[in-house]
Amino acid sequence: MSDTEENTEMPIPCVAVTSCDSEFKEEELIKQILNTKTLPEPVKQEDAVAWYPWTINNKYYTADVRLCAVPSTFQMSSEIAQSMQAFIAYFDSTAKDGLDKLQPWIPIVEDLAPEVLILVCDRVCDKGITRHQAQQWCLGHAFELVELNPQELPDEDDDFPESTGVKRIVQALNANVWTSVEMKDGHNQGFGLMSSLVASRHNNPRNCQDPPQSSSLPVEGSPPNEEAVHTEENPNRGTQEDTVVDAMTDLDIQELANLTAGDADVDNFERLFTKLKEMKDKASSLPHEQRKVHAEKVAKAFWMAIGGDEDEIDGLSSGEES
Repeated sequence: MSDTEENTEMPIPCVAVTSCDSEFKEEELIKQILNTKTLPEPVKQEDAVAWYPWTINNKYYTADVRLCAVPSTFQMSSEIAQSMQAFIAYFDSTAKDGLDKLQPWIPIVEDLAPEVLILVCDRVCDKGITRHQAQQWCLGHAFELVELNPQELPDEDDDFPESTGVKRIVQALNANVWTSVEMKDGHNQGFGLMSSLVASRHNNPRNCQDPPQSSSLPVEGSPPNEEAVHTEENPNRGTQEDTVVDAMTDLDIQELANLTAGDADVDNFERLFTKLKEMKDKASSLPHEQRKVHAEKVAKAFWMAIGGDEDEIDGLSSGEES
């Protein structure tokens, strides 16, 4: 049996958690995500890096995940890179250079492109990093801003208030499609693309056993070779990433269809609105010229997902290929 065949098993996915604030350690945020005062024993520890176990268990699926505390870019390894599906970074919003300290992570995040990117602070600060500055940074780097203790809480009169704080972080992680996912009985319908999604991720060059030469993983004293990133890039990478995006969109659509056809209770209705917002946020990250095509594709797929007839919506597209 070849080495390639022996190494076909995918690693347990991880959430890389880092802090650029010397007064706030990665483990503190991990404790909040796990909702515990004491961290469990790490399943693995190498110097300052520790992997903590977490089983995501919601009504749709279970997934084994590792919350990995990574203090700096110099602790990044190929093992973390191969399994990282989410990245959470904490920064000091009271310091005017708080966001600058995240800069070393940007090439790595852009190279590995984890599905979930969250920027965390205690709360935005007018004397440090303002809300506008933090949001502009997030827009520029495709992150979501989460304040652990926001000064402005959602309106209590709002029937469907947005989640805030660590609850929002957990919610975003629950909404991800993990490679270790195991669907629960009764929720397999509509998630038939799960295997193709996992296969697409597994075949992506970013997940191979040996990171490509163009990887932005840092070697102390050696800056990333940006030219190599462009010249050695796998020509099939765009197609593979498009497959992942399409599969995730199809999963989102099917969940919308299930929610629409489900019980008309408050929880279901709230989740429906949350899901619509998540899909809107995803679409907003697309280039302008792609948004209309994406919207038409989503509308058509949703129509089919709830049992509509394709003949009834033929000719409704803008003429662009979907």
